[in-house]
Amino acid sequence: MINVRITRASAQGAIVGFAVKGHADYARKGRDIVCAGVSTVTVGTVNAIETLTGVILDTSMKDGFLSGTLVPVDNPETSAQVQLLLESMVVMLDDIAKSYRKYIQIQEVIL
Repeated sequence: MINVRITRASAQGAIVGFAVKGHADYARKGRDIVCAGVSTVTVGTVNAIETLTGVILDTSMKDGFLSGTLVPVDNPETSAQVQLLLESMVVMLDDIAKSYRKYIQIQEVIL
């Protein structure tokens, strides 16, 4: 199972980080559409944030694991753009979870 943890600064607050770990085991390696979808959404979000906003997340990635922690962003407009991209990631992951509940679990944590 893939476990996703979204960390927020407060209830209904800004996303400050996320971690994704595990494998879906929906299908054999190379054919697992759940793992592929989650990887595409999460890695794509990190790449979009860095490319489109210039904000470099503190990331760690290894087999079956990706985490991203937001660094402080001084510009309110840039911060809003980063949050929009992170919230978009959550929407996409939620959509995957709706179709493949047995293979992905999403948890939101409030600091």
